[in-house]
Amino acid sequence: MDGSASPPLIVILGPTGVGKTALALSLAGRWGGEIVGADSLQVYRGMDIGTAKPTPAEQRLVPHHLIDVVDPDEPFDASRYCEMARRTIAGLTAAGKPAFVVGGSGLYIRALLGGLIDGPGADESLRLSLKEEQRRLGIAALYARLRLRDPQAAKRIDRRDAVRIIRALEVFELTGRSIVDHQRDHGFQQRPYRALKIGLTVERAELLARIDARAERMIADGFVAEVRRLLERGYHRDLKPMQSLGYRHLAAHLAGEGDLAAAVRLIKRDTRRYAKRQLTWFCRDPEIRWLAPHDAERAAGLVGSFLGGERYAPCGPPAGEKS
Repeated sequence: MDGSASPPLIVILGPTGVGKTALALSLAGRWGGEIVGADSLQVYRGMDIGTAKPTPAEQRLVPHHLIDVVDPDEPFDASRYCEMARRTIAGLTAAGKPAFVVGGSGLYIRALLGGLIDGPGADESLRLSLKEEQRRLGIAALYARLRLRDPQAAKRIDRRDAVRIIRALEVFELTGRSIVDHQRDHGFQQRPYRALKIGLTVERAELLARIDARAERMIADGFVAEVRRLLERGYHRDLKPMQSLGYRHLAAHLAGEGDLAAAVRLIKRDTRRYAKRQLTWFCRDPEIRWLAPHDAERAAGLVGSFLGGERYAPCGPPAGEKS
């Protein structure tokens, strides 16, 4: 697609806990835009505290999309995300409203901006076999198999990410090639949008402090009770979203596998590691304009220049500020 004809898209990304929501609210409110989530967990209903989902008050300030769209036991992946996000963005563009894609899920953002690889479709028989192997032997055994069969993919996939491990094994078994090679051939160069990518970052010590403080705040806000409610509603701890940061740790605590203090320590540790992986992923992209989260005016300048040739214009002060 010709870049000049492509719809404009503002992407605000960065590691967990860095302050993406606050900046997005400010910028989207200033330009009369709406926010399209790019978070692989905020799509799930009932998973609010542990995903740092925008609060009802924040969602009233600026309309949000791709939040609370599926239940935790429903399948959801990058393909479904792209389908829903692109439909939403098309509607916003038609209405003359700029779309702000906000989140830290690098895979979802890359797929939205560059397209999905032309890999083989799901082979249900093979996938069921791999899931049964996971159930019998555990995810560690499945990851060990991936390391033997496709070491390239194993280096890129978290050893606890069952969905991506199974997909990588599936692709290798069906094609004899690494999913990494498929991705390299594809190049993620479809370019359906003209995108401004704003990345938020802070000094390492500050990010770690933010992560630790947020974990404590989540516990104080009722994170344990949230996980208990999900379990009581029948969402098993082996479900993909229940295996995510914080949820798996607190589910283990509620099952008697450690005290709360130990669970919180593990949440902090694993969130720090996750933030490091996010930064490693994003830092590969030379198109990202990196800013501090408090540098709202510089971010506004970038957005203003980016949208200057469009029909958009600032419609007032940032959301939440008095005129």
